[in-house]
Amino acid sequence: MKLRVVVLVVLLVGGFWYATTHWPSSLAHSAASRLALPGVVHNVGSGLELTEAEAAPSYDAEEQNNIAVYKRVLPSVVNITSTTLVFNFFYGTVPQQGQGSGFVLDRAGHVLTNYHVVEGANRGVEVMLSNKHRYAAKVVGTDKMHDLALLQIDAPNLEPVTLADSAGLSVGQKVYAIGNPFGLSGTMTRGIISSIRSIRGSENAPIEDAIQTDAAINPGNSGGPLLNSRGEVIGINTMIASNGAEQSSGIGFAIPINTAKAVLADLTRFGKVKRPSLGIVSYGIGPDLASQMGLAVDSGVLIQKVVPGGAADRAGLKGGNQQAYVGNMPIMLGGDLIVAVDGKEVTDPEDINALMDKHQAGDTVSVTIYRGKKQITIKLILGETRET
Repeated sequence: MKLRVVVLVVLLVGGFWYATTHWPSSLAHSAASRLALPGVVHNVGSGLELTEAEAAPSYDAEEQNNIAVYKRVLPSVVNITSTTLVFNFFYGTVPQQGQGSGFVLDRAGHVLTNYHVVEGANRGVEVMLSNKHRYAAKVVGTDKMHDLALLQIDAPNLEPVTLADSAGLSVGQKVYAIGNPFGLSGTMTRGIISSIRSIRGSENAPIEDAIQTDAAINPGNSGGPLLNSRGEVIGINTMIASNGAEQSSGIGFAIPINTAKAVLADLTRFGKVKRPSLGIVSYGIGPDLASQMGLAVDSGVLIQKVVPGGAADRAGLKGGNQQAYVGNMPIMLGGDLIVAVDGKEVTDPEDINALMDKHQAGDTVSVTIYRGKKQITIKLILGETRET
């Protein structure tokens, strides 16, 4: 009896020892083997499990297009640094630098950017290409009215952009912006065309058919290209609506590339834009004022005066001869009322400015006016803005 008790105790102790030293690890190993998944590295001792991809990542069609646009256009986008000497009360005259973006137009080294990027740069302008090489830039010409500037650099193996036609753009169209926001070179953002509208630029000059986009545009993007899904330039990024925050709020604007095309020939040839002009000082008339004045039509552009020797003067258009007041502002009555240019209705001076963007000095246009109750159409040869 005692022997059986001793044997039973030995078996129990031996079984307990074996179970506590061998069985749990064997079970855990067996369970891990049963639960093992492809591509998962198991390390039971540390408790760390890493999941690794079995193949290189693939891109969907949209990602492939994003990458293709970036690779195609990046070599054509430049960073621009302008240096200006300014007076500091404590340190005297010190250099101050501004940054922006631009893009290469041709292999001769012409670069397009915003006027405000290089404005006042009395200590030079420097252009850095995507390969990090830097070149001194010459300002070939500027157009403050349209916020455009044409630069030129002497650099080898330049890759110019392809310019699109901005006349047929649609709201909802996908767009890309590449530039130098906050000094972060080679940055691409993506969005859509949110609207196409007329806005006022930094000089309060009208920008007709400006491209509004929700692609992130920030300080430093100015002058850089806005691109379509084929990587063609449809606009020049120029300003943001930020409500004083000085950063993207999802409302950015670009100058349509067709506007730039209209002035590039003058910039390369003359170093300035020979902006066409009717040679008049004018005032927009609406229905209420037209009724009070007893005009023949409800709206138009009233000629206040004609510039001596200007286009309107040469064509025989008449300015006002009687002073009156609209509120506290004096205006001249009795002049011709312009109602159309080339058959297109005009109701305020901005309409005339928009039509002038489609012409050059020396072009002939038809101007429809009311002189008293009589309608007259007169052909005139456009002069230059400096006449005004």
